[in-house]
Amino acid sequence: MPSSPTGSGSASHRSRLEVIARRAMENYGLQPDFSAGAQAQAREARANGDSIDRTMRDQRELLWCSIDNDDSRDLDQLSVSVPSRNGQVRILVAIADVDANVPADSPVDEHARVNTTSVYTAAQIFPMLPQRFSTDLTSLVQSEDRLAVVVDMAVDEDGTVAGADIYRASVRNRARLTYNEVGVWLAGAGPIPASVASTPGLDEQLRVQDRAARAMRGLRHQRGALTLDTIQTQAIFDGDQLTGLRADEKNRAKELIEDFMIGANESSARFLEERGFASIRRVLKAPERWNRIVELAAGVGARLPEAPDAAALEAFLEERRAKDPTHFPDLSLSIIKMLGSGEYAVERPGGTIPGHFGLAADHYTHSTAPNRRFPDLITQRLLKAAIGGSEPPYRDEELGLLAGHCTTQEDNAAKVERQVRKSAAAMLLESRIGERFDAIVTGAADKGTWVRTLGTPVEGRVVEGSHGLDVGDRVRVKLVHTDAERGFIDFARA
Repeated sequence: MPSSPTGSGSASHRSRLEVIARRAMENYGLQPDFSAGAQAQAREARANGDSIDRTMRDQRELLWCSIDNDDSRDLDQLSVSVPSRNGQVRILVAIADVDANVPADSPVDEHARVNTTSVYTAAQIFPMLPQRFSTDLTSLVQSEDRLAVVVDMAVDEDGTVAGADIYRASVRNRARLTYNEVGVWLAGAGPIPASVASTPGLDEQLRVQDRAARAMRGLRHQRGALTLDTIQTQAIFDGDQLTGLRADEKNRAKELIEDFMIGANESSARFLEERGFASIRRVLKAPERWNRIVELAAGVGARLPEAPDAAALEAFLEERRAKDPTHFPDLSLSIIKMLGSGEYAVERPGGTIPGHFGLAADHYTHSTAPNRRFPDLITQRLLKAAIGGSEPPYRDEELGLLAGHCTTQEDNAAKVERQVRKSAAAMLLESRIGERFDAIVTGAADKGTWVRTLGTPVEGRVVEGSHGLDVGDRVRVKLVHTDAERGFIDFARA
């Protein structure tokens, strides 16, 4: 999609988006800047690797590596495999010990508590922690000693996590790898990454991890975890000018990390429950609009039960993925809209709150990204207290308030990111008024109907001719108006 005039004098796309992003942060109750106290705390801090003591395990000699996005510097996790008995393999996930540098109630913690998450926009990233922490002192950067909370999982050949231990340790990242380079190599579609080739034993190490991850994933999907492929886009800049949107695709390396993170989160939830600790769980309830999912399935000749059934839905999704891979992302998007949003809730020992419908998990928390999400930092503090035999650092009532606040702020952060994405898309479409597009309906409610165009994915509102449309319907639309400052893209049914 070609670049278009900015429509705002000589201002670049990037500078316009920066203004839009900061305004959106403030409008949705998020702080775009750190306080003077938080900045001072970051300046005076030092790497937590200097705090290693004898109460922690020393695992710096293991062949740890990180796999993340090409441009990521806030490295939250490392992974390594260790041989075990009876066909098992131990999968260790090291999670950055952010709490060692960011104690509760410190100025940086107060900022993190307000925003609860990093906010990623096309023009600017608003990190939850100052970059001095998240990309350096609390990041598991290559060749540096760091403190970590390690989730040590025993994984059977069939993918069952037979047991897990959690402890504190010192670790060292041996290789900083990226999803794209590792993904194509594991799939046999590209060369071995240079960092893997130059690190003795790392190639076999990654292949062992890949086998374990695929087994874990296969078992989850047998139990009803949903296979969903959605189209995520990234803005492409030439200097400070937008030139297009690029779809971000899944690959084997991303799935490997996703599988290990899910296993680590489930293990963390169980660990806390077994020790009598309340915790913040990540919950996705059974979908209220299951009847619409049944209708979508019936539209392609499939039949789903009347009551929500994750295993039946997964079987349907697998069938559609095989039969129509081209349109599977569109079906996935429709299903995701019907599933609704996840939320945070407090699980007390012996409680019965819902699990995570999409992951078919009864025990699930967020623990693996404490540089980026406040619920993970809360969970880390709970885990460290449980490991050390201390009292929980949060009262149940406080956890309840934090769970509600984190849910609200996560939703607000998503609104900021969505608004900036829409503004970026509107900038790209400014010169294309009157053009027609094939689209799929992504939202239908009293407040309006939304569609996403196929090909280059851009979402906008149907302002004319929306009557009778519902999520998942295919429709032809005409672009009638854009407003980049407000993030508006308006279509009429063609």
